[in-house]
Amino acid sequence: MKRFLPKDPNVRILAICVTVVGSMVAAAYAAVPLYDLFCRVTGYGGTTQVAAAESRDVLDRTVTVRFDASNSRDFPWEFEPVQREMELRVGETGLAYYRATNPTDRTITGTATYNVSPFKAAPYFSKIECFCFTAQTLGPGESMDMPVMFFVDPEMDAEDRLDDVRTITLSYTFWEAEDGASRTAQAQATEDRS
Repeated sequence: MKRFLPKDPNVRILAICVTVVGSMVAAAYAAVPLYDLFCRVTGYGGTTQVAAAESRDVLDRTVTVRFDASNSRDFPWEFEPVQREMELRVGETGLAYYRATNPTDRTITGTATYNVSPFKAAPYFSKIECFCFTAQTLGPGESMDMPVMFFVDPEMDAEDRLDDVRTITLSYTFWEAEDGASRTAQAQATEDRS
């Protein structure tokens, strides 16, 4: 490595500092997508899985799925689950709805973040369809019922550490979409209404 560094000590220190700062910036940009990937693979922090189809196996074991809704601090929508809970057999597909209302006099686009608790059950909670996969746009005074289709993976039953899981809570928090997502969703909503 010495042959790549300049002989002048000041230039050498500058080269090392530039390399360290460049590496730190690269790591910062890579951190978010890598953390997101890590959470999706492991279920860390209550991150759920996305399934392409319903489960083929349905077990006799039942779980109660509770539904929770909240908004970020300054987000004005009214947001709530249509039903508070449902009991399902492990592997059975459930369909639940959340209702959002925009009580303001302006069009607003929101995106939902989500998690599952207990966190250890998250890798086994699979969504087939969800309003949280895309931004949602509501016009002034508009309301919408938004579906989430899901199942609890039967592989959960093989994990001894999950024998105590009888209740799983699915939580959503709505945030105002960033400008790019907001413009795209508003254009799509306008096109859909035409």
